[in-house]
Amino acid sequence: MASSSQADAVKDLLREALAEPGTAWSLGSFGAIAEFMRDPDEAVSVLPDDRLGMATERGAIALTACPDLRPVAYETSVASGWNHAVALCLPEPTCAMSRRAVVTELGPDREAARERDRDAILFDLGLDLLAVDACVRTGDPEAIACLRSGVGRPLFDHANPIGRHLVAMSPHRVFLAKVGRIEVYAPIPGPGGTSPEGPHTHVLPKLLRSGRTHAATTPIPAGWVPCAALHPAHPYKDMMGQRIAFDATRHAAFQELLNRWGDPDLLAVKRGGEPRLDSTVSSRHAQAARRVAEIQARYLRGEVIEADPAADEDETLADHA
Repeated sequence: MASSSQADAVKDLLREALAEPGTAWSLGSFGAIAEFMRDPDEAVSVLPDDRLGMATERGAIALTACPDLRPVAYETSVASGWNHAVALCLPEPTCAMSRRAVVTELGPDREAARERDRDAILFDLGLDLLAVDACVRTGDPEAIACLRSGVGRPLFDHANPIGRHLVAMSPHRVFLAKVGRIEVYAPIPGPGGTSPEGPHTHVLPKLLRSGRTHAATTPIPAGWVPCAALHPAHPYKDMMGQRIAFDATRHAAFQELLNRWGDPDLLAVKRGGEPRLDSTVSSRHAQAARRVAEIQARYLRGEVIEADPAADEDETLADHA
């Protein structure tokens, strides 16, 4: 269990990140993830309880700073640059959620971020993920009837009627973990649709089949499981992944987070040193840290680096999920 000073530092990290509209959030697992973000001028409602977070008309986030919550700041290398985030991790023995493998009705969502949603009915989609329950919620009688017709079956079973009606119903998506929840109210994009601006979800069966809790590129310490993450403003791209002029202030801000919450061995490698002899840092992650250091030095020197959107998109998908 974390010390009181450590717990206070984690709460401060969450509060400061929540106050910054340039920070995006994600909660989920490899292949199933919910994302929350907001515009700087977007109306925000406070939560009706003591959880950390907020709600907008497009989505909500509600977090609980668990005593054993461990932030892990990291950077990953992609084709023409890097991604960064602070993963919110729990010990593997304490992170587990329900592990339901079939669609299950859970009843009214009494812990909804907004009081007006607390009578709506919550359904677990039964994805059998270790650290997250991927759910949907609705108060519409027709949608409730459709969801109930699929209860007891796997979501991706061809005989389950839910799948072919899910986009049209567009129920609220509610992803739950021990650290809290993200709710998405925006409609589900149709087949072939791009990720919408603002809160949204991804459920990718191909990645789910791997059974991983996170991408292999993400340097999470052994024995820990990332349940959620905060994504501070990036130095050379906006929330939609579009290139912007390099912002040295954003870069410096994340380096402070990396110094406070990053893996000391990876930091040593990034600075040109070597990990300790007993370090568990993999050669893959060490090499990535060196690559990130090299390309960041080029940006800081003012070099113009051409984007490779296709390659970055492939790597970002696996890294972000």
